Amino acid sequence: MGEQKAEPKLDILQGTLDLMVLQTLSVMGSQHGYGIARRIEQVSDDTILLNQGTIYAALVRLQHRGWIAAEWGISENNRKAKFYSITRAGKKQLLKDAAYWQRLSEVMGRVLTMDESGGTQ
Repeated sequence: MGEQKAEPKLDILQGTLDLMVLQTLSVMGSQHGYGIARRIEQVSDDTILLNQGTIYAALVRLQHRGWIAAEWGISENNRKAKFYSITRAGKKQLLKDAAYWQRLSEVMGRVLTMDESGGTQ
C-alpha cells in the first residue's frame, strides 16, 4: 500500500478571514474566538488552520470597524471568555463581501477553464 502525501494547508487570502468570521457569527450566533476558529477549520475539513494570533487580530480589526461586538461571558468549559456577535453593520458588510467573492469566484472559474481558443470548456 502506497503512502499518500497530505495536502498542504491553504493560506488564507487577504480579506477572506474577515468574511469567514462574519459568516460564522451570522450563522452560529455569538461565539468566542476559539470556537470561531475551530468552526472555520471544521467547515474547511481542516484544510485551513487558524492560529490564535490570526483569529484574534481579525476579531480586533472587525470590532474596530464596528462589524462585530464583544462582551464577556462564561464558556462551555466554565471559563471567562470574550464572546463576539455580528452587528447590523457587520451583516451589511457580510452581504457586500459575499457578493464580491461570489462574483470573483465565478470569474476565476471562467478564466481557469479557458481553452486555447479563449472560450471556456
